[in-house]
Amino acid sequence: MIAGRFERPEQAPAGLREIWRDFGPIYAANGLIGFIFAASGPVAIILSVGSRGGLSEAELASWLFGSFFVNGLLSILFCWRWRQPLVFFWTIPGTVLVGQALEHLRFAEVVGAFVLTGLLMIVLAFTGVIKRLMAAVPMPIVMGMVAGVFLRFGLDLVHAMHQSPAVAAPMVIAFIAASVWPALGRRAPPVIAALIAGAIAVGFASGAGTLSFSFDLAQPVFQRPEWSAAAAFELVVPLAITVLIVQNGQGIAVLEPVGHRAPVNAVTLGCGVWSCITAFIGTVSTCLTGPTNALISSSGERARHYTAGIFVGLLSLAFGAFAPGFTRLMLATPPAFIAALAGLAMLRVLQTAFQISFRERFSMGALVAFLVTAANQPIAGIGAPFWGLVFGFAAAWLLERGDFKARANAPRS
Repeated sequence: MIAGRFERPEQAPAGLREIWRDFGPIYAANGLIGFIFAASGPVAIILSVGSRGGLSEAELASWLFGSFFVNGLLSILFCWRWRQPLVFFWTIPGTVLVGQALEHLRFAEVVGAFVLTGLLMIVLAFTGVIKRLMAAVPMPIVMGMVAGVFLRFGLDLVHAMHQSPAVAAPMVIAFIAASVWPALGRRAPPVIAALIAGAIAVGFASGAGTLSFSFDLAQPVFQRPEWSAAAAFELVVPLAITVLIVQNGQGIAVLEPVGHRAPVNAVTLGCGVWSCITAFIGTVSTCLTGPTNALISSSGERARHYTAGIFVGLLSLAFGAFAPGFTRLMLATPPAFIAALAGLAMLRVLQTAFQISFRERFSMGALVAFLVTAANQPIAGIGAPFWGLVFGFAAAWLLERGDFKARANAPRS
C-alpha cells in the first residue's frame, strides 16, 4: 500500500552502452551550461552566507562538498533510473533563510533544523499530499511563477551587454550565428558557441594568467546537530516550503512542457532522505533544481535529455571533490560571462514559460504570479516565488472561476 504511493519508472534503466549512444554534443553542451550556472552565482551565495555566519573555510568546503558531490550521486541515480533530466542541488532561497538564522543561532542548531526538515519531507512523501497539492495549482499559474523567476536571466543578459560589451557581445553574436546557420549549429550548438566565444573574450580582456586552479581535495566536516525549538520553528516549515513548493515546483514545472512527468512523490522522498544525509556535513536541504533542469531539457530529443542530467551529476562529483579550487576559479570569472551565458541559455525556456502562462486559461492568475515573483519581495521570511503561487491562485479563484470549471469538465488525457 505504501510502496504504491511512489511512481514506478516507465522504462528499465539504461545500460552504459545505451547511455553512451544517447549522449551527444547537444546534451554535453546543455549539461555543461547547466552545471556552470549552478557552480557560479549560487556558490557565491553559499560563501557569502556562510562567511557572514562565522563558518570556517573547512565548514564552507564541506557545505559545497555536500551540495555537489552528495547531491550529484542522487542526480545520477534519478536520471538513470527514470530516464529523465532530474538534477538535484540545494535550495537557494533556503540558503538565504539560513543566512538570516545564523545571525542569532548556532550552526549546530541550524544543522538540527536541516535534519528535521528532511524528516518532515520523508513523512510528506509517504502521505502523497505533495502530489495532490501540486496538481491543484493550474499550470499557467505555475509557469507564470517560473517566468518571474527566470526573467532576471534575460535582464542580466541585457545588463551584461551594457556593462561589459567586450565579453557579452561576442557571445551574443556567436549564439545568433550558430542559430541562423544550421551547418554551424550542428558543429557547435548555439550555447556552446557562446561559451567558446566568451572564453576567448575573457582571455583577451583579462589575460591568461589571471585565472588559476589548484587541486585541493574537500574534506567533509561532520556536524553534530543540536535540537532547538527556536531553530525548528524558524527554519523547518519555511525550508520545507522552499524545497517542495518553490524549488521542486519550478523543477517539475519546467520539465512538463517538454514532455517529462517527474515522479513527484519519489522526488520528495529523495529530497527528504538526502537532506538528512547532507545535513550531517553542514549542507542546506536538497531540492530538484529548476534552472539546471530547464537548461538540460531546452534542446535535443526528449528521450535523450537524461544523459545531460547524468553528465551534470558527473561534473558535480568532480566539483565536489575539488570544491576549494573550483570555487576560486569560478568566482574569478567575470560576472558578465556567467550572466550572458545563463541569459542566452534561458531565452527559449523563458519564451516557453510566457507562451504557456498567457496562451489560454488562467491568464490573470498567471500575470499576478509573474508580477509577485518578479518583484522578489519576501513575506514572513518566505521567498517571492511561493507568494507568487499563492496570490496567483487567489486571483484566479476570484476572477477566473470559469476557467476552473472548464478545466474540471475537460477530458483527462
